[in-house]
Amino acid sequence: MIASLLNRPRVTVSAMSSPARVRADACPGVFATHDAADGPLARVRLPGGGVTADRLRALASCAEDLGDGDVHLTSRANLQLRGVRRPGLAARLTEAGLLPSPSHERVRNVLASPLSGVRGGLADVRGLSAELDRALCARPELAELPGRFLFGFDDGRGDVAGTDVCWRAIGPTTGVVLLAGADSGWLVSRDEAVSALLTVAEAFAHTRGSAWRIGELADASTLLPDGPREAPQTRPSRIDPTVGRIRRDDGGEAVGVAPRFGQLSAAQLRTLADFGDVVVTPWRSILLPGGADVERLHAAGLSTDPATAQLSACIGAPGCAKSLADVRADAATLVPDGERVHVSGCARRCGRPSGAHRDVVAEPGGYRVDGRWTSELADALARKGPS
Repeated sequence: MIASLLNRPRVTVSAMSSPARVRADACPGVFATHDAADGPLARVRLPGGGVTADRLRALASCAEDLGDGDVHLTSRANLQLRGVRRPGLAARLTEAGLLPSPSHERVRNVLASPLSGVRGGLADVRGLSAELDRALCARPELAELPGRFLFGFDDGRGDVAGTDVCWRAIGPTTGVVLLAGADSGWLVSRDEAVSALLTVAEAFAHTRGSAWRIGELADASTLLPDGPREAPQTRPSRIDPTVGRIRRDDGGEAVGVAPRFGQLSAAQLRTLADFGDVVVTPWRSILLPGGADVERLHAAGLSTDPATAQLSACIGAPGCAKSLADVRADAATLVPDGERVHVSGCARRCGRPSGAHRDVVAEPGGYRVDGRWTSELADALARKGPS
């Protein structure tokens, strides 16, 4: 039964390191779309997750006019348009300011602590993602970075520390550079954070061979410049809630919404835009730092219940030809008991969370839950709660 299966010990699924990549980097973008079963998929990068109200409205129009009418959130705080069968997307995104450098389009991958400057954190990292984006696009040699390479700016809570190269705050003006999530001992001021991350990225671009990620290197420390180092430390990490009513440090209120399976209609995007600029989080939620009318959000079908964000799923069938099940239809019958659950249509586990979660993977004739296969799961998924 699904209730008993989901009560088994949690597992953490992480990418395996690979000493060499023999196939081409196929990360989708706007110019190099992915040919999904439901049509071309275009990924729009949002460095740091920030997006203005005007750009939200532009994305809503692109989804309606060129795609399937919806916008999908990703685990890297980016957006995707599916079923993009009509031309003109690149021109419209460029006009909206969402595509500043065609040559660097697929390497503008930057995470930042979503609540920074709103609630908690040791330092305010707002603005660093945009600064890095401008500097990255100004360096032609970095256009050749793999599409999976990921920068990060962590405000000290450790919520986005597991990127390829990250500046993590250890105080209001000082931080440490992390390589593949590990403390390197290289202390860098906030003012030098962007320069430090680009220095590491340039070294990786010149020496990576066939590696796509820093974690695939035998010795990542070779990417660091010469100089004194502190002793590396293991620092605690936490992910603070980004859904619901959130008390800001200044006494005001922010509001976070959790779109069902990270999917938003064009109309819902426009509703969000009416409340100002937003921050897309790596957990497929959207933060409205300036607050919002919660009743109006609910009327638009946007949940502010944190439990909604505990359940995620890949696109599944029929959108993906590799999926063995319509996982979103099946996942919609699940009720997570206070823990994160991710349902995947195949062993690739697209869109899986980076932290601990319940791992549900479709197989022929059933599902495998936290490594245990059951032929009864397809039927059990149709029941809600304990059975």
